[in-house]
Amino acid sequence: MQTIMALAGSGAQTWFAKLSKDLYQTFVEKDRWLMFLKGLGITVEVALLALVLGIVIGVCVAMVRSTHDLRRVKKKTVGSVFLDILNVICHIYLTVIRGTPMMVQLLIMYFVIFVSVRNQVVIAVIAFGINSGAYVAEIVRSGIMSIDAGQMEAGRSLGLSYGQTMKSIIIPQAFKNILPALGNEMIVLFKDTSLVTVIGLMDLTKTAQVIAGATYQAYVPLIGAAVVYLVCVIILSKILGVVERRLRAGDKR
Repeated sequence: MQTIMALAGSGAQTWFAKLSKDLYQTFVEKDRWLMFLKGLGITVEVALLALVLGIVIGVCVAMVRSTHDLRRVKKKTVGSVFLDILNVICHIYLTVIRGTPMMVQLLIMYFVIFVSVRNQVVIAVIAFGINSGAYVAEIVRSGIMSIDAGQMEAGRSLGLSYGQTMKSIIIPQAFKNILPALGNEMIVLFKDTSLVTVIGLMDLTKTAQVIAGATYQAYVPLIGAAVVYLVCVIILSKILGVVERRLRAGDKR
């Protein structure tokens, strides 16, 4: 029994010694933690810029789609031809982007459309922004359609234009309804940025792969990257939870 315990203790010591060595090689040796920090910075940069672009595209597409639906319900024909064309373009955009893999879209952007552009961050932001915009569009559209039609009529009766009514009355109310879904899209987008490794951008995931190749051990670098992603997602989830609670508290007042 004592022999077994001694062997187990020796094995545990060996494992911890190896783990300590791997941690040192991954994070301390040659200041590799700075590489992780830089990779995380690129990941956050791509995610934030892509989210902003996605929200802009998504709101524009959602307004076209929701306006088209409202006019069709009310059987209005003024300006319907131009709106119908825009709606068809938006529908094609949504179908193509939501129906094809994100990685394929990124590769097409890098190797086909922007083949002469060498700024990988810009290409990644455009690719992820366009992809995110398709999902944000449906999220925003559902939020707009959830607002009572009387809100639009009330705004127009006060002398506000369609755009002013959307900006000042409809969108603020819809935002509260779509915040959970929009927050989930932001988290998904943040994790999906790991796909930029296929175009060689040194984000967090690519950094872990490079360090794994340099140290000849993949366990600690990849697990370390996964932990960083997890911590960031937990922080984002907490922030979104706080914002949601404050918005609900504001409604109760």
